[in-house]
Amino acid sequence: MTNLITAMGVLMWHYLTPNYVVVSEVTSQKQADIFDFNPNYAIQFDSSKVDYENVKKFEKVRRLLKEYYYKDVNENKMLEGAISGMTEALEDPYTVYFTKDQMKQFMEKSQGSYVGIGVVVTMGDDGILTVVEPFEDSPALEVGIAKDDKIVKVDDKDVTTIRDEDMIISMIKGKENTKVKITVYRPSQGKYLDFVVTRKKIKVVNINSEILEDNIGYIKISMFDSEISKDFQEHLENMLKKNIKGLIIDLRDNPGGDYDQVTEIADRLLPEGLIVYTEDKKGNRQKKKSDPNELDIPIAVLVNENSASASEVLSGALKDHNKATLIGTKTFGKGLVQAVVNLDDGSGLKVTIARYFTPSGVCIQDVGIEPNIKVELPEKYRNVAVSQIPKEEDNQLQKAIEVIKDAIR
Repeated sequence: MTNLITAMGVLMWHYLTPNYVVVSEVTSQKQADIFDFNPNYAIQFDSSKVDYENVKKFEKVRRLLKEYYYKDVNENKMLEGAISGMTEALEDPYTVYFTKDQMKQFMEKSQGSYVGIGVVVTMGDDGILTVVEPFEDSPALEVGIAKDDKIVKVDDKDVTTIRDEDMIISMIKGKENTKVKITVYRPSQGKYLDFVVTRKKIKVVNINSEILEDNIGYIKISMFDSEISKDFQEHLENMLKKNIKGLIIDLRDNPGGDYDQVTEIADRLLPEGLIVYTEDKKGNRQKKKSDPNELDIPIAVLVNENSASASEVLSGALKDHNKATLIGTKTFGKGLVQAVVNLDDGSGLKVTIARYFTPSGVCIQDVGIEPNIKVELPEKYRNVAVSQIPKEEDNQLQKAIEVIKDAIR
């Protein structure tokens, strides 16, 4: 049953049962024909889950702001803010609403390069975007931005309340040769630092390989991009042609990436069986499985506290199948799956839709994966990017070499 309530030239609709509906106000001019009402403008709530007082409060606050705020109110902008507020209320850093402009930036595909400052970043446990590593010869490294710096402002705008790293990254990127001011908090010094960085075209190389002593192959994956599986296969096959006896996969400081790409890599390494599965809130499961073909040489995997998401899919599967020895420190602990929804007006929603589980049925969200062999880096290298540590002083890498040597004897 519905009621029409007309008061002071304003027509409002609401359902008494079973749901609540909030609609845009209708001016007296529109009252000339009540059939102009468009149900597409109605916002419906389930009365068994939403308090009617909150529905009334929402509409009252909107009207008060429109009536008394000292400037003209852009109601479309307010509504977008309310939409964004719904995602923020979930307190999930991975569920984010993007405006039309933000969505465009988020969906841009850089063909192996982009214009920015050249850093690998991750969202820290404190919800602040943290530098994992500045790229070699990058503008960020040139001005002095360092590992573990926490980005608190971009062009003097506070970004500590933004929980989506892609949104902050889009603010840092821009046109080539333009400048961006980055304010960081440096925990090792306990102070804030300002850097003015000139944006440059950054060539992204997310994989490199070499053959170490005793014919041990080494592959470093910095991120699982959209082509990393093909690149991994090429690097691996080239080394297998040179008769490597074992393989070290370095996932340290790898924040994750493409889910399908990492499962393809896992399929190349694992015997037949389960790689990973996801489960949504209704209990629906989707499984990724490997075929019978596997890499039949000893494998060691290097991980640390910045190895996250797709890195944990690969390391978790290898560990559960006893296919590799994990060496380093406990991983980050991100076991959530996101989907991106394109909305009709060009805006978008990135939403957490499921959790993923290792083959043994463990969800590592907020838990992480413990290595088989725990090895801490020397104190002097705690705030240094892994790529900048001399190999002979990288005790995590040296332990992996030792493990492979023992396995091939």
